[in-house]
Amino acid sequence: MLEEKNDNLHPDADGNENESNKEAAQIEDQEESTAEKAPEAVKRDAAQDSGEDEDVHNEIDESNAEDAEDEGHKDRHEIPLLDYHAMNMDKLVSELEKLVKKEKIQAIKAHVDQIKSEFDLKYQELLEQKKEDFINEGGNEIDFSYSTPVKKQFNEVYGEYKEKRNQYYKNLEHRLHANLENRLAIIEELKGLINVEENINDTYKHFKELQDRWRNAGPIPRVNYNDVWRTYHHHVEIFYDFLDLNRDLRDLDFKHNLEEKEKIIAQAESLTEMGDVNKAFRELQLLHKIWKEDLGPVDREHREDIWNRFSAATKVIHQKRQEYFKNQDAIHEDNLLVKQDIIKKIMDVTQHPAGNHSGWQKQIKEVEALREDFFNAGRVPYKVNEQTWSAFKEAVRKFNRNKNAFYKSLKKDQQHNLDKKIELVKLAESLKDSEDWEETTPIMKKIQADWKKIGHVPRKYSDKVWNEFKSACNHYFDRLHARKNEHFKEEMEAFEQKKAFLDDLKEYQLSGDKEKDLEQIKSFISDWKAIGRIPHNKKSIEGKFNKILDALFKKLDLDKQKAELIKYGNKLDQLANSDNDSLIQNERVFIRRRIDEAKSEIRQLENNLQFFNADDNNPIVMEVKKNIEKHKDDLNLWKAKLKKLKNMDQ
Repeated sequence: MLEEKNDNLHPDADGNENESNKEAAQIEDQEESTAEKAPEAVKRDAAQDSGEDEDVHNEIDESNAEDAEDEGHKDRHEIPLLDYHAMNMDKLVSELEKLVKKEKIQAIKAHVDQIKSEFDLKYQELLEQKKEDFINEGGNEIDFSYSTPVKKQFNEVYGEYKEKRNQYYKNLEHRLHANLENRLAIIEELKGLINVEENINDTYKHFKELQDRWRNAGPIPRVNYNDVWRTYHHHVEIFYDFLDLNRDLRDLDFKHNLEEKEKIIAQAESLTEMGDVNKAFRELQLLHKIWKEDLGPVDREHREDIWNRFSAATKVIHQKRQEYFKNQDAIHEDNLLVKQDIIKKIMDVTQHPAGNHSGWQKQIKEVEALREDFFNAGRVPYKVNEQTWSAFKEAVRKFNRNKNAFYKSLKKDQQHNLDKKIELVKLAESLKDSEDWEETTPIMKKIQADWKKIGHVPRKYSDKVWNEFKSACNHYFDRLHARKNEHFKEEMEAFEQKKAFLDDLKEYQLSGDKEKDLEQIKSFISDWKAIGRIPHNKKSIEGKFNKILDALFKKLDLDKQKAELIKYGNKLDQLANSDNDSLIQNERVFIRRRIDEAKSEIRQLENNLQFFNADDNNPIVMEVKKNIEKHKDDLNLWKAKLKKLKNMDQ
């Protein structure tokens, strides 16, 4: 506790009290009112009004002891504890990986423990369901095995966490014990200052040096933290009593400590008005830490009063926090009612199984939605958590048993449906090359309609038979459509020419004469245009042609805008030769929109640049300027394209 005195806690290394301790004890017996009232005594008095005071001070002490072991511990207060119960296994792995990679390893234990607990529950549920499915399908329980990538990933990340944590604490242990030995040595020096035969100013200077060394001595094991601080404060108080012979030095420190403690009390009292009670309690812990670690005692007149004021503010914050947890308990009880209702709804669905596939699909979606609602319903009281989870798992398992039984009986029907679809596939393939259009077309349309009337087939065959049937039908109707389009043959010939042209172009090598090579590329573009139109569903070949052009322009080290405009001329010719006049208008609208977007981006970036209070060498400023130049280049290109498009209208 803070500024606590207890002679029984401070033996010398050999187990006996030294003479200065005994003298201090005599002083305290004779003039008890001169000692600052210890927190233990205060808490005993306060316990008459409320038994909660000691609990809250102990809680703060223990938490500060954990934080003091290593500064990284305090970060655990700032890392939010998410609703891991509502997350699926993939999300849990993702959150675990994020914690292990981004946060201090000593600050995430509570988070990792909750994630592991939730992951294990969900994976066990999945494992049990897979095992039940395996047995229902005729498997032998002894032969069952199951693994999933998400489990492997979880094990890897959790293993990394344990390895980092073990290494961290292995390294920490040595440092903590070394710091402990250093602090104990400082205490021994402090004890030796009493009744030394030297100038009191020199002794006081030595005392101040010990205080500085103490402040910089580093963290110690949390199990020793409170006792070591009690011992230190005890001997600091004895030293101040010893300074009674030189009140100026002592009173100067007392005054400083009083002023600082009054500031802390004011801060604690302001925390009582904070809406976020958990944050207020964490900040209160920090105030207790400062009170305990950074400040010494005050004069006898104010000692009891300031501690009582600090304790009173602490009590108010603690009571508000207790009320918050009571409200949380009520919320958890409400969550329990919600979850119990969800379990009942799943049982209701289970008791009224569907009679057909579509009905089962509807119920599967309904139960899946209820499962999501269950996980999103929030925490329930800890004492019924396992019971609630077991009831939920059993309700879902009963539903799955009924579902599995239905689909097991459905397999026979699906096999019959598969046989019928295979017959339709054979018929479609026998007719796909038919030239008797008038007779074959109605038959092909009828077998497509018949296909839709046939029910489901086993899943492992579904894609295969469908792709075979679709391929045969598409083959026939593509031929039919080709026959209806008189120019289709001509377009296909053009397509074949372009394919051959593309193959030749791939082999083309630059001569090294930039102007000559550029004229040759323009000639290729002109030749490509001259081949003519190709079928709409073969337009992807244009993209391949443009990719080859891009590669050639890059080798030529041709200006990007110039290369783009050369290619754009090819595109405009395609638009001009199409039968759809609206394509050019659409292109014009598209380019103007891109111009407006580029201008808007430039304005926004230039405005942002005005808010940076940094020179031109700042990396952020340089990046913004780089983006501005890029957008300006794009703007110039779009303007050039628009100009080229306008020239078509002249």
